[in-house]
Amino acid sequence: MSSSATHRPKNGKSRVPKRSNGHSANGSAPIKHTRPSWFTYFAQKTAQLAGRPSTFILATGIIVVWGITGPLFGYSDTWQLVINTGTTIVTFLMVFLIQHTQNRDSLAFQVKLDELIIKLHGAGNELAGAEDLCDEDLEALHETYRQRATQAHETLEKRRSSR
Repeated sequence: MSSSATHRPKNGKSRVPKRSNGHSANGSAPIKHTRPSWFTYFAQKTAQLAGRPSTFILATGIIVVWGITGPLFGYSDTWQLVINTGTTIVTFLMVFLIQHTQNRDSLAFQVKLDELIIKLHGAGNELAGAEDLCDEDLEALHETYRQRATQAHETLEKRRSSR
């Protein structure tokens, strides 16, 4: 692989420039781009769909239709149970999907912040797509930057103490 070669994930977007030694241009270990787990993929797609205006309009339409049918069913216990059960199930499942997506986004954001702090002079864009990494790769990247931050802190402390 030449020094200008770039690792390309399945979506075709270039993320981490590679050097001939297999390491990224910033000197860190190469980022593996393995396919996300089925749950991660499902959670991300569901969160994207749930956040669309059309999804909100659909949900509002369901509530309106349910409300209009109230007189048809005499506002019975069964009529009320239908909406209560439906909304409870959707809410229960969405809590877990949204939490998973938010955890991943938070970790990716933290890794990006670490990159900016470490490279204070002209931060690179190698991590621009970190939120698209699978969980294992994101955790490994987080650990790499945690170690680099510790090293940077130790180096700074040595410089300060030698003055």
